[in-house]
Formats: sequence, C-alpha cells, structure tokens
Amino acid sequence: MDLEEALGMEMENSVYRLGGYWRFTNNRRHRLDLSWFSFYRTGDKKITDQIVIEPPGGGEDIIIDPGTEGKSKFNLDIYQLNYSYSFIQDERLDIAAQVGLYIMPISLSLTATGLVETEGDQNFTAPLPVIGLRLDLLIAPKWYLRTGPQAFYVEYSDYTGSFLNFRSAIEYDPWQHVGFGLGFDALRLQVQADGDESIPGMDLRGNVAFGYTGILLYGRVFF
Repeated sequence: MDLEEALGMEMENSVYRLGGYWRFTNNRRHRLDLSWFSFYRTGDKKITDQIVIEPPGGGEDIIIDPGTEGKSKFNLDIYQLNYSYSFIQDERLDIAAQVGLYIMPISLSLTATGLVETEGDQNFTAPLPVIGLRLDLLIAPKWYLRTGPQAFYVEYSDYTGSFLNFRSAIEYDPWQHVGFGLGFDALRLQVQADGDESIPGMDLRGNVAFGYTGILLYGRVFF
C-alpha cells in the first residue's frame, strides 16, 4: 500500500540540513563528515482502503476500516557519519573513497476518528552502513563541482535493506571563508524486516520504501 496516497500525505516539503567536516591530518587526505536533517510530514484524509497496523510489542492488530477520517504524521531523521580518504589530491582535484553510517529513526502515527475511534503508531531505527565516492573539482577560479554517490545493500536473517544516495552541486566561494552552493540531491531507501530482535533498533515488521528528489541550496563557512 502507498501510504502517501492512502493517508493523503504532503508530496512536497522543505527541510533544513546541518553538517560539517574535519580534515584531521597534515596531508589533508583523511576527513570526517557529520550531518543531520529531518522530514516531518502530515496527512488528513478519509481512508478508502483498510489499513492494518501491527504493534511492535505484539498484541492485536489495529485495523482501520474504509470511511474513517485519518490524521497521520510521518517523521524521519537522518544522521550521517562518514570517513573518507583522498587517494587523488592536488590543487584542482580531490577524489576520495568513503565509508559511513546512516542512522534513520522513522516514526509513523495515525489517529482515526469517525466510524471508529482508534490510534496506532510504528517506530523503528534503520542502521545503514554505506560505501561511496566523493569528487571535488575546481572548474574555474572560485567555482567547484562537488559530487558523489553512496550505496548500501545487505541481507541478514529476516532483514533486507538497500540504500542509494546521489548528490551533485556547483559551489561558488567568493570570499576566503564563505561559499554558496546549488545542487541536486536524491535518496532511495528500502527496508524489509520481521521484527528481528537480534538487530539493535530494528522492531519493524513489514516493508518501508522511501525516497525523495530535491534541489539543494546551501551556504558554508570553512577554515
């Protein structure tokens, strides 16, 4: 079931992102990145298809029948930690290999009124290790191309997860410590699990597919 359509969730959203990085060796080849951003979406719609919510702690399923007025919230936080090593680096070009970890607490809640009075929620955290590449290229004085993909796929016990993120931006650094960028950002996440308690934070039973495509506008301060 497509919850965006079933619950009438917003298709467009504006989000804020906070991040930074640190080159911690004299040769500047080793780098740590840390970032965070959130999606908060709401929906308000009369339910047209039956929805079944399985409580993470067990117990009877919550069944929401067609004709019920539903108010929903979907919250997704994305925390990212990356380490990268620049194996090609000079004054114009920096190409680095990356390993990292995405932590994604996801929460879906639904309050139904009308034919029935009930509410339910589902929460889980998706820990996703990733590998990727990063490319920074000086294309003209003070102008840079910054781009790179990250990917992940794993099958373990009753858990399957895949992740793909691609980001590309043109950046202009007009002053010594200040820059501005405009770019493109796309993410696709697929998680399927059966409440495997052997995986920390994974209490999902079911399948989650999530993705976004958007324009990235940012400013940065560097030293």
